[in-house]
Amino acid sequence: MANKVILYTDGACRGNPGPGGWGVYLQYGDSTKKLHGYAPQTTNNRMELTAVIEGLKALKRDCDIELNTDSKYVLQGLTEWLPGWKKNGWKTAAKKPVKNVDLWKKLDQEVNRHRINWHWVKGHSGIHGNEVADELANQAIDQNNGIEP
Repeated sequence: MANKVILYTDGACRGNPGPGGWGVYLQYGDSTKKLHGYAPQTTNNRMELTAVIEGLKALKRDCDIELNTDSKYVLQGLTEWLPGWKKNGWKTAAKKPVKNVDLWKKLDQEVNRHRINWHWVKGHSGIHGNEVADELANQAIDQNNGIEP
């Protein structure tokens, strides 16, 4: 039987681009884990992607995951756009290079290790796991005061 994990992810950026942070809140049974990280010069979309990548990388074995994100960019990228990008050599429908292709490729590798149900959640709407992930992303920025770690 696979491990059932609930994962909440969020990214934050002060300025876009600017200093950014990502946060992950994992729930497994009665256990929880919090992860966060910082980038000195980034974009909000890169932090949203990084949060999902880091959350999935933290899982040491194959899992059944309920993954919650408030990023439509991440959700649509994975559930709608990714197969076409790969088929078109990482080009968009308009034949332009996919933005953040390095992170999309990493994410593509990570998602293939698991069975994931994707959920979009409205940010800042009182959903506990999403609020925790948001706090962690902002905490990463605050702890670094815009200074590279």
